[in-house]
Amino acid sequence: MTRDDLLYSKEHEWLSTDGTGTATVGITDYATQELGDVVFVSLPQVGQQVSAGTAIGEVESTKSVSDLFSPVSGTVTEVNEKLAEAPELVNSDPFGQGWLFKVEYTEEPTDLLGRQEYLALPAD
Repeated sequence: MTRDDLLYSKEHEWLSTDGTGTATVGITDYATQELGDVVFVSLPQVGQQVSAGTAIGEVESTKSVSDLFSPVSGTVTEVNEKLAEAPELVNSDPFGQGWLFKVEYTEEPTDLLGRQEYLALPAD
């Protein structure tokens, strides 16, 4: 499952921009299926500077631990506090309540993929 209104990274993060320079970031449904049941999410700190393509946290599941990458550069403005108590939201609602963090980005993202480009990526 993907959405037309989002941008995607090759590392399976999604990004939604609000037109004001702030983006919401999460992981795709494909990523949640590959991970299995998410049991813990390590998120960046509010105020932390992040760089596009760098690891800024981890998603731990019953199968593995995977790095979480920032799809854009900027400053983290908010993290999804609900995930501390309910990390399973990442699996059950990855494009809604399972969002991970918000970032005020410094540059318009240019290397992210649209839905069709993302779907055309080879399976890992």
